[in-house]
Amino acid sequence: MAELFDLYNEKLEPLGETVERGDRIPAGKYHIVIAVLSVNFENKVLITRRDDRKPYGGLWEMTQGAVVAGETPVQGALRELKEETGLRALPEALEYRGQILFRFSNHSHIVMFYLFRADFRDEDIILQPGETTAARLVYPAEIEQMAKTGEFIPFVYQRAKALYPDIFGEEMP
Repeated sequence: MAELFDLYNEKLEPLGETVERGDRIPAGKYHIVIAVLSVNFENKVLITRRDDRKPYGGLWEMTQGAVVAGETPVQGALRELKEETGLRALPEALEYRGQILFRFSNHSHIVMFYLFRADFRDEDIILQPGETTAARLVYPAEIEQMAKTGEFIPFVYQRAKALYPDIFGEEMP
């Protein structure tokens, strides 16, 4: 079954239109993508490695994914978090951190960023085959080093650093 995305203008106003995954998104129209930075009570950040068959395959990132037609951004964030990591959260556990407009090739989307703080450990993580191949809990400074070496998607790190200064300003113990 085809995956559909609702389309919005840059002010996040719904346009009443959908587009199928992979189809070109017309200029001035966007679909919503979410990014969730998950931080445990030890101040470690959950990162996952993208499946090699995906764009940016083999690189590390925070939980990210497209909001499908009919979902709100929060619903999409909760679904992606559960699908990609096995972690479950209630809507009120997500803290909205901001958004950016992002254009890449035939994709135009609005990325909405959330913070999820919870008590989780390595053994709580369940990966989704075809999406993620590994998971790690790391201190924020480790992500910075991984971005410098190209192991973590650098532009994702730059946006995260700007939207989560309280997380990425912390030093490793």
